[in-house]
Amino acid sequence: MREVMKLLNLRYEIGNQTLFEEVNGSVQEGDVIGIIGRNGSGKSTLLHMIYGDIEPVDGTIQWLQSGVSMELVVQETTSHSPGAMSPAERKLLEKWQVPTHEYSLLSGGEKLKARLARGFASNTDLLLLDEPTNHLDQASLEQLKEQINEYRGTVILISHDRYFLDEVAKKIWSLETGKLIEHSGNYSSYMEARKQKRLTQQREYEKQQKMVKRVEDQMRELTSWSQKAHAQSTKQEGYKEHYRVKAKRTDSQVKSKQKRLERELEKAKVEEVEEEQTVKFSLHASHKKGKRFLEVKDLAKGFEGRMLFSKGAFTIQHGEKVAVTGPNGSGKTTLLKVIMNVEDADGDVWVSPSAHIGYLTQEVFDLPLDESPHQLFDKETFEERGKVQTLMKHLGFMATQWNEPIRQMSMGERVKLKLMKYMLEERDVLILDEPTNHLDLPSREQLEETLSQYHGTLIIVSHDRYFLEKTTNVSLVIENGRIHKKLQDEAPVRNDQEELKLKLETERQEVLGRLSFMVPGNASYAELDRKFMELTKEINALTWDGGRDR
Repeated sequence: MREVMKLLNLRYEIGNQTLFEEVNGSVQEGDVIGIIGRNGSGKSTLLHMIYGDIEPVDGTIQWLQSGVSMELVVQETTSHSPGAMSPAERKLLEKWQVPTHEYSLLSGGEKLKARLARGFASNTDLLLLDEPTNHLDQASLEQLKEQINEYRGTVILISHDRYFLDEVAKKIWSLETGKLIEHSGNYSSYMEARKQKRLTQQREYEKQQKMVKRVEDQMRELTSWSQKAHAQSTKQEGYKEHYRVKAKRTDSQVKSKQKRLERELEKAKVEEVEEEQTVKFSLHASHKKGKRFLEVKDLAKGFEGRMLFSKGAFTIQHGEKVAVTGPNGSGKTTLLKVIMNVEDADGDVWVSPSAHIGYLTQEVFDLPLDESPHQLFDKETFEERGKVQTLMKHLGFMATQWNEPIRQMSMGERVKLKLMKYMLEERDVLILDEPTNHLDLPSREQLEETLSQYHGTLIIVSHDRYFLEKTTNVSLVIENGRIHKKLQDEAPVRNDQEELKLKLETERQEVLGRLSFMVPGNASYAELDRKFMELTKEINALTWDGGRDR
């Protein structure tokens, strides 16, 4: 394969912070290169540098072929001009079932697919994709993999989806500690090679440290002899010259040992293995009394003559962990907006007036981009500021970013800033729309662990099935224009115990629905409340028995 271009000693800085330096790499025709790295490591900056709309501080990009055409699909944008649509683009939009609505009315997944269709239809020599897997459901991911594998040009993409990278990437560029590591193979083979390299480096470093200790011990011993000889040369009559010569000889040995050690260290140059950076989340919920957080009846919502869902009816109790699932464009984000009273809809939506809700949108442009974290959190006391700065450090931010405009931060860092708001306050309900979008793998895993231990109510929209399995136990499924609630361990074929459990859960939801429009003084309230408690005990007993039998 012919070489397309080379990265030669690229360096880039933001303010006083060096994002990366001495970045070297090569691109061959037909490569599918996956760029990985932590939030803020410079992945998007590098992609834009290749595209040509960001200039490096030092270094150069050497193009080895003339007239290379390029297209960049950005990870997020507030607008997307339809322009003159080519037949190839129109065909892809139809294949991917992207409505011809105004761009602002499309779902997050539909917006991304509209941008991807433009990119693939351009049929350029080099296609640059920034986070192309965000927002996409499983079917759309399969379509994207197929499209990349069939693409005749060269593809460079950024992704935090390890499974996707394993399927499509032929080469990995990893941005770590300001350097670029180039690896031929997919994500898993890179991580295995990285693991072995770190183990080898650690063994070599320990071997080097033993050598350093041995030589330094010898030098200390010789130095002690030298000091003793010098002392004796000033005290003993008739023997001064003997001890003076002995002291000088010992000094010479010390210098020789010192030079030997320096030569050995220069020759080996083994650095200590850097500790893996950890990310720490912590979320606390205030103690919440009562049963119901949300009651929905006869909910219907449509856009531009297209019905998203109708006859929606469900209840969410305090403490439930709910996953909202469905294909791209089914109305998941819209449902959250209806719950938060951001969107109007037909039907009845009752939200507990005492609920303290944290609502994380999937937008990354709804922050004050010209402000810094210092201005955003605006803490008055030194103690409060210290708490925020410590939290930022735990989330992987640099100290210099305290006064850095949010506009200069990566999309993942912006998501973390939004999450910080709920970490600093006790919210008993968290409504999270695609919270893992843009987050690097360590941040996703830590958020997953934190949410799994959260004691409040959770409602999460995500296409990351593994993430949902770890953090939620109930699903609101939107499909074929309907919303239905189910336990996540339901299987298509159920045994008698599972059928009974489903029947009892349905009956309990019905009782809760009736309770939602009553007050404790109502004559029927006590009877329905008693019925609810009985059904809960029966469901819990079945759950315990099922777990014991397994």
